[in-house]
Amino acid sequence: MTPTTARHPKTLLVIVAEAAIEKALVRDAQRLGAQGWTVGEVRGAGAEGVREGAWEADRTIELKLICEPAVADAIADHVLATYAPHYAVAMYLSDVRVLRPQRY
Repeated sequence: MTPTTARHPKTLLVIVAEAAIEKALVRDAQRLGAQGWTVGEVRGAGAEGVREGAWEADRTIELKLICEPAVADAIADHVLATYAPHYAVAMYLSDVRVLRPQRY
């Protein structure tokens, strides 16, 4: 019989934004309490049009952060106030459960 591993509630914050602000987003997320992150390049379309990533200024990233709800809210509020008025930014939050809470 396998023991049941405890699940711990956290919040997943996903930020889809212009690649030009990736370093600033990561720096700010760390400063606001995020312990880790995952970044990948993505393509898509939305209110700002199609972003195919064919040239440097058209690149888009997806930044994923799993953290405490208060940290996720603080990061999201900061991104909305600081970057969303000037850059293409989309965000969403989801409740998640993690197996190794010390990593988040």
